[in-house]
Amino acid sequence: MEMITITESAQSYLHELLKKQDTDGIGIRVFVLDPGTPKAETCISFCRPGENQEDDLKEPFEGFDAWVEQRSVPFLEEAVVDYAQDKMGGQLTIKAPNSRLPKIRDDSPIEDRVNYVLYNEINPSLASHGGVVTLEDIVEDSVAVLRFGGGCQGCGMVDVTLKEGVEKTLMEQIPELSGVRDATDHSNRENAYFK
Repeated sequence: MEMITITESAQSYLHELLKKQDTDGIGIRVFVLDPGTPKAETCISFCRPGENQEDDLKEPFEGFDAWVEQRSVPFLEEAVVDYAQDKMGGQLTIKAPNSRLPKIRDDSPIEDRVNYVLYNEINPSLASHGGVVTLEDIVEDSVAVLRFGGGCQGCGMVDVTLKEGVEKTLMEQIPELSGVRDATDHSNRENAYFK
C-alpha cells in the first residue's frame, strides 16, 4: 500500500532530476516539518545512500526510492505529489491535506504531543491577549523549551502564565516532561499585554 501518491508526471520529473545528481542509488526523502500544527510544511529532499534515517520507510517508485520519515507517516495520509507543465517549464506540487491536523496517540513523539497541547489548548487562551507560545526544542531530561510571542513577549505576567498555565497544563497531559523553560527575551515590552 502506498504511503504517499506520486503521480506518473511527478515520478518522471523526479527521476530526471535525480539522474542529474550523478549519484548511484540517490532517491528522495519525504517528511513534514512541525507536523500537526498550523506551521506544518511538507518537504521533499534529495536522499543519497546512507542519508535516510534508520526508521524511515522505503517506498519504491519507477527509477528511484522514496524514504518516508516514520514520524510523518500519519500526516502524509492522502498526500499527493504532482508535476504540471506550464509556460515556465513546470512545477512540482505537494498536497498533504492531513499535515496540519493533529494526529496524536499515546506513542507519538513528545514534540508532537507538546505541539498538540500548545496549538489546541494553550494558544487559543493566549490569543485573547494577542499572545502565542511555540516549542523551540526538547532538551536533556525531557525539558520543553518554549518561546513566547505577541502580547506575551515582555509581559509582566509571563511568569504566572508560564508556571500556572502553560507548564501546569503540559506537565499534567504529558507526564514524560520533567519541566518547562522559557527561551524568550522579555526585555522587549513593545507589544506586551501587561507592561
